[in-house]
Amino acid sequence: MIDCVFCQIVSGEKPTDFVYQDNKVVAFYDARPLAKIHVVIIPRKHIASIQDIEKEDELLIGHLVWVAKKIAQDKGLTGYHLVFNVGSEGGQTVFHIHLHLLSSDFKPLL
Repeated sequence: MIDCVFCQIVSGEKPTDFVYQDNKVVAFYDARPLAKIHVVIIPRKHIASIQDIEKEDELLIGHLVWVAKKIAQDKGLTGYHLVFNVGSEGGQTVFHIHLHLLSSDFKPLL
């Protein structure tokens, strides 16, 4: 999608330093971090939101979580938060599914 900033990152149109990348996902530091470590993990495939995933996306969504675990281990994190914001009412501002990995110093508003 041409106007999707995350698709621009995936395509290389918007240069970004990747923390992790493979043939399914890329991960990079959040531009507005909410914790000491705040990494965003996105699929290369454009899916607008959790609300839009299909059965065939099941392994891809699981891979996002696996990559988050790997990055957390590589960063030496023993406790951390994983967050999907779903829809505008759920705080989603970029409509390309993404998983936030936040170090334990993040304080959610719960």
